[in-house]
Amino acid sequence: MNKLLPLLIGAIGVLLLATLMLVILPAWQMRTAEPPQRLQPYTEQQLLGRQQYVANGCIYCHSQQPRSTGQTLFDGAQGWGRASTPGDYFYDAPHLLGTMRTGPDLLNIGARMKSRDWHLTHLYQPRAIFDWSLMPSYPYMFEVKDEAAPDDVVVRLPAQFQPSGGRVVVAREEALDLVDYLLSLDRTYPASEGELQKRDRGYDHRPETTETPSNAG
Repeated sequence: MNKLLPLLIGAIGVLLLATLMLVILPAWQMRTAEPPQRLQPYTEQQLLGRQQYVANGCIYCHSQQPRSTGQTLFDGAQGWGRASTPGDYFYDAPHLLGTMRTGPDLLNIGARMKSRDWHLTHLYQPRAIFDWSLMPSYPYMFEVKDEAAPDDVVVRLPAQFQPSGGRVVVAREEALDLVDYLLSLDRTYPASEGELQKRDRGYDHRPETTETPSNAG
């Protein structure tokens, strides 16, 4: 019994310290956070597209958190942009950081792939762009028509993926919303000194730089 009390006190002390360091202090640090000057709020269409991103499980195969060279050399070599900072997610609720990378990181996909046509083709049939792709196709976000209406957005496809009989594939609204959200993912602006001090640099103890890597786009 005499040994149980110190053990209990020690366990409570560890729990309180962990709560302080992992919950209270980070929350206090972030409470006065401001969005980076060049970061814009999502539009209504982009928010709808963000819902499609979640509903279609994109988060299961893609992350949105490029890491520093102190954590990995891979992200920079892939051209995924500078390491992300807390301010990059100011308008994200909830955050879509992701934990898997079956596909590439997408936080700067709007800077790397700026073509709406490319994204629509990729969503309808990824193998039309990369024959080795593991990504599922999303045909239910599109419609096959005999003839496109004046306001339809026709998906550009290689001949082997086009529907028969001269029909065309047009994007539904949910596909257009999702692509608009993906195009908004561009955090290649330089991070401020204050933002750089807030991020976890892993084992990299060298000073952070506000310069954007030349291969970020």
